[in-house]
Amino acid sequence: MKPQQTITSLPVSPDDDRHRRMVQYSVAMGIRLLCVVACFLVHGWWLVIPALGAIFLPSVAVLLANNVGATRATRAEAPPSRVIVVSEPIIVRDPRENQS
Repeated sequence: MKPQQTITSLPVSPDDDRHRRMVQYSVAMGIRLLCVVACFLVHGWWLVIPALGAIFLPSVAVLLANNVGATRATRAEAPPSRVIVVSEPIIVRDPRENQS
């Protein structure tokens, strides 16, 4: 029998996960596009920075996009049990004692 799942232990829905990965990939490709444009505008040793970004960002973007279900993978912890503090001790008597 499968253990019952609670709402806090359910994984992210596939649609939400796919949307998150598409947004991450699109942002990384937008930054890469800016790096490619900067390669034409920057001269000298500064050209190395946007060139490295344009070269390595696609592989980083693919790695991030293929990271399926990585967010909220941890289970929620149950709150600690309540502790009741009693100022006087509770005495439980056997009801049969009073019958004599």
